[in-house]
Amino acid sequence: MVIKQISVFVENVPGKIVEVSQILGENNIDMSALSLADSSDFGILRLIVNDPEKAYQVLREHAFVVKQSEVIAAVIDDRPGGLTAVLKILAQENVSVEYMYAFVGNRQDGHAVVVLRTNNQAAAQKALDTHHISTLAPQDIYRL
Repeated sequence: MVIKQISVFVENVPGKIVEVSQILGENNIDMSALSLADSSDFGILRLIVNDPEKAYQVLREHAFVVKQSEVIAAVIDDRPGGLTAVLKILAQENVSVEYMYAFVGNRQDGHAVVVLRTNNQAAAQKALDTHHISTLAPQDIYRL
């Protein structure tokens, strides 16, 4: 299933991430997952939120550079080697992972969620489906 992710380009100065978080909170937008990659001048804050369309709009209204992209949220076994199994499936299908980040939902169910952006989302989804790797639907991940 395709999940909409918001990427926000933030200047690498104190308070910018606070500003993003505050804007989202004031607009009742809940973050399910996030990843921050930085350089000396700016960072890319990748977010999975409960209302990606609204997040996109309100952040743009506050002069942030925002991009929407499609990602896959794969459910993996939360054990040593769980991620390796999924990455091998993708590699066998010649799918490259551009980036990923993970979070653990309910640890008692023995699973974690890995958010993946690949060079071919359709091929990645097909490979995961073929190997019975569950992926989350938008409504499922947005409410985590």
